[in-house]
Amino acid sequence: MVTSSPSIKEVTPKQLARAIGVSESSVKRWCDRGMLPTVRTAGGHRRLPIDGILRFLRKTGHDVVKPEILGLPALSQAGPRSLKRAVDLLEKALVAADRVATRRIIFELYFAKHPLSTIFDEVVAPTFERIGDRWECNQLDVFQERHGCEIITGVLHELRQSMPKPTSRLRAIGATPEGDHYGLPTKMVELVLRDIGWNANSLGNSVPFDSMIKAVRRIRPQIFWLSCSHIGAVENFAEGVEELQRAIAKVSGRLVAGGRALNEAVRAELGETSYCDNMRQLAEFAKQAMQSDDQDSRVAASADEQSHNSNSVESEL
Repeated sequence: MVTSSPSIKEVTPKQLARAIGVSESSVKRWCDRGMLPTVRTAGGHRRLPIDGILRFLRKTGHDVVKPEILGLPALSQAGPRSLKRAVDLLEKALVAADRVATRRIIFELYFAKHPLSTIFDEVVAPTFERIGDRWECNQLDVFQERHGCEIITGVLHELRQSMPKPTSRLRAIGATPEGDHYGLPTKMVELVLRDIGWNANSLGNSVPFDSMIKAVRRIRPQIFWLSCSHIGAVENFAEGVEELQRAIAKVSGRLVAGGRALNEAVRAELGETSYCDNMRQLAEFAKQAMQSDDQDSRVAASADEQSHNSNSVESEL
């Protein structure tokens, strides 16, 4: 069994050439052109960081013929490039508790350059809807659905370890509210945001509101997400959200909420809150927040420059 190994941090140009089936001279040429980030050892030898390699592979679409060299799971050349076919394959793999097949499907979709928001909305979510329907029809037992969640959560953790580290200064954190133990959605939100460049980290599941507020004060995120598959008393939940909103506003952040527990009746109690009903909407929300932050940064930089120029003129006078 081949598993992704986060212990592999760097490889040589020769190892990368073997992993993707090209010549070593091609790899060195990409390095010289700046297409692949390179570090040097004390002896002057090239080393290629794994996160830079993965960014390069996803951008260029190169096939990985020997993924074990890079610490990746085994991939098949006839991967599920079709999202519909991927749903069929993933359902079969999860019902059979086949971790290897599940890992292969998710990684193949990722390296086929599908956005993670698309993979989660059009493959993972429909797969679990099918499994839930089969459970309700007594075709599957509850343990099979729970085990499937454990398998896919493990694969997503592995994928996170393999993804390039975000370089953005923008921070996002989030969690599920106390009593909500379904951790898969918040893990998917974390990866969607990291996929588009946010420095995002899930705080986990079943987190009390007072603890969320402490995290907001300490980390000062630009986005806080609240994933809700289950809530307790609506009145208590609404009070917790209101306090959380105030804390986020004090650090100039934004609250975004989603999940099947947030029906129209619940939303009516929450007041001014942004909602996303799927991962694609979340990605768009986050991209708009990034653009807004970029504009604010440019305005601030321009104001600083004008102030500096004004001070220079006054000094000359």
